[in-house]
Amino acid sequence: MQTFIVEDLKNTPEGKEANRILRSCVHCGLCTATCPTYRLLGDELDSPRGRIYLIKGMLEGREASRKTQLHLDRCLTCRACETNCPSGVEYGHLLDIGRQQIEAKIKRSPGDRLFRFVLRKLLPYRRRFLFLLRVGQFLRPVLHGRLKKMIPVKISTKTSAPGKHSRRMILFSGCVQPSLAPNTNAAAIRVLDKLAISTIAVHGEGCCGAIDYHMAEINTARKFMQKNIDQWWPYINEGIKAIITTASGCGAMIKDYGYILRDDPVYAKKARQISSMTNDISEIFTNRDISQLKNKITLNNERLAFQNPCTLQHGQRLSNTTEDLLVELGFKLTQVPDRDQCCGSAGVYSLLQPDLSLQLQRKKVNALLTGRPEVIATANIGCQLHLQQATDVPVKHWIELLDEAC
Repeated sequence: MQTFIVEDLKNTPEGKEANRILRSCVHCGLCTATCPTYRLLGDELDSPRGRIYLIKGMLEGREASRKTQLHLDRCLTCRACETNCPSGVEYGHLLDIGRQQIEAKIKRSPGDRLFRFVLRKLLPYRRRFLFLLRVGQFLRPVLHGRLKKMIPVKISTKTSAPGKHSRRMILFSGCVQPSLAPNTNAAAIRVLDKLAISTIAVHGEGCCGAIDYHMAEINTARKFMQKNIDQWWPYINEGIKAIITTASGCGAMIKDYGYILRDDPVYAKKARQISSMTNDISEIFTNRDISQLKNKITLNNERLAFQNPCTLQHGQRLSNTTEDLLVELGFKLTQVPDRDQCCGSAGVYSLLQPDLSLQLQRKKVNALLTGRPEVIATANIGCQLHLQQATDVPVKHWIELLDEAC
């Protein structure tokens, strides 16, 4: 793709990167077949190829509008297009640049700005979010409709005292998962203990930065990333070799630290190392003898539908890793049509684009229920809560199901 990026932008890091990505696109349109919003709306401008043209035009000096912003807002950042792209276009990175540019050009309405501000000031901060959640759970009995479904009931946490092992790894907690699904990491600790792995919960770490980053609040997102690196680094100096994530959205973000902080004179090298040593929990089982774990498993032969989050199969390129592991461990998986399609959660997308999100939610739930499962498993907290709002079938993180089977 030929480009003519404006002079004041083309020699900046963002301009150079956008130019590199744009020039890799060959206009083939294969991305449209897997794009959830294009499949829903049928509008070329709501496809990756259409959004690439919008971003290109903006970077080349064409006037941007609220309509341009709307088409970029509608993107889920699911990155299914990247998986399907024969040219390897890094669409997600280009979209982030495009969103940064348009936020500087187009002023949002006061209501939109306020809502985004509130999300950014509540969700990434554990204590603030927990307080808000407890208020919502207290009021839940008198709420109705979708609002009531969006607030999960308070659950008790099952704790245990795992053994101490020579192999130690950091277990990332994140911002909202400790409040919404505390048993996920508790289950991970118990399962990893059976693999002779001890986990470390790092005091002081916070949000991975994804919430701010995907709302184009880049400087705030970088501060979250830098703070996490600072908190983890003493443990890395002690010899810790891996950071484990149980939320695939956080995993995809942390694996991108090296790219996002590539020009940071202080953090670039550290960020690359952090990205290289970050693993989704499913990767810990890869090339590892799990025969002892299999011997401890008792299954009740229930049918399990696995929802593969976009951040796992497209963001981290771990398309079949978890499904293959579950089958190897003896779980009975059902067939899920359109398994590459987004459920509509996509971080805060379900709050910012509720109409499109609900349409995608219904499509995904219908696909998951095709095989009449008794339980739905996933690998991301956002997907878990979003799907549970639309079905009575229990939705759990797969590591919890494995812990229960043990």
